[in-house]
Amino acid sequence: MKGLEISKQFYLSYGLPMLNQEFSELLPKMAIGLIGQGSECFGYDDEISKDHDFDPGFCIFIPDDFSDDIEFRLERAYSYLPNEYLGYKREIISPVGGNRHGIIRLSDFLNDKIGRSDANLELKDFLYIPEESLAELTNGEIWRDDSKMLTSIRLKLLYFPEDIKLKKLAGELLIMAQSGQYNFKRCLYHEELGAARLALYEFVNSCLHAIFIINEVYMPYYKWKFRAFRDLSWPRFAFKDTNYNIEEELNYLLSLTDENIFNENIILKIDNIASKFVDRLKIDGLSDLDDVYLEMHAYEVNKKIKNIDIRNMHILAAV
Repeated sequence: MKGLEISKQFYLSYGLPMLNQEFSELLPKMAIGLIGQGSECFGYDDEISKDHDFDPGFCIFIPDDFSDDIEFRLERAYSYLPNEYLGYKREIISPVGGNRHGIIRLSDFLNDKIGRSDANLELKDFLYIPEESLAELTNGEIWRDDSKMLTSIRLKLLYFPEDIKLKKLAGELLIMAQSGQYNFKRCLYHEELGAARLALYEFVNSCLHAIFIINEVYMPYYKWKFRAFRDLSWPRFAFKDTNYNIEEELNYLLSLTDENIFNENIILKIDNIASKFVDRLKIDGLSDLDDVYLEMHAYEVNKKIKNIDIRNMHILAAV
């Protein structure tokens, strides 16, 4: 059973009865679920994941108008829930806060994730929020939120505003051009093995991010990028060649040996990947250029940004 389901069953079996019995009048003002850090919040957990930071706990988000006394009583009641469930031991929860589970003031959680306790963001604010933080704010499940205090925020922040999306896409396309289509080739000519590998890494990382952007999904922490990548809705990134597996291509670039990295065919493979992006940009009406080199396409995407201030910022401002 996945961690998210374990936590939900623990909540239904023990957490909800406790809240109904001791805090029934306050329950409608709380938001309860499991979101935030941890592979279980994304649904990526497996048996290996359960060796650390894994327990059947859940989150109880409370508004600022709850007094410190109410918060303390909730924390104490939560700590009295069974210490073990389905063979998994719960972590010790401290009233000082900073935990993944237990009682969390919503304003503190929002301030930690997006830097604004009221979640009222200006357009430029999105340029500086770590994307994995937005992923953690919108992942997991909320099982109860009568007042919609958290649900409404999650819906509002489901993905970047369009102009920020385009700025990020333009920046990643430019990095793909510079790292994979230009600098990697130069590293080959200079016979710089380490630099060539770094160039390939930059190309693959920006390629992944660009695909997340096109799918309008926040890219999570780096160790989950490929795992999250496999959940993306591919029809929204429809390649003309339906047999083309870009994940295999990217993994291949990351696994090149010293013997086969200095190979002109790798340059052709990078350009082939770039051509798939050109096809997608044309489908989305973001560029009508035919050149496979992505730098000019990056500037075409940047031109589509409606907000003048965002459009005139450096093209890499959102990367």
